[in-house]
Amino acid sequence: MTDATVFDRRMLEALVCPVTQAVLTYDADRNELVSRAARLAFPIRDGIPIMLVGEARALD
Repeated sequence: MTDATVFDRRMLEALVCPVTQAVLTYDADRNELVSRAARLAFPIRDGIPIMLVGEARALD
């Protein structure tokens, strides 16, 4: 089972960016939650979004 098949997209309704409180979008190709406002992508591991700034990938 991959991370992508485990992540429940309904969580997007409850989660917001921890930096800006903005809406997140799901990037299925990279299995990340993206905050365009903060220009960060938060990884999803084992179906669990890792909402720590230190774990996020900076967007170009």
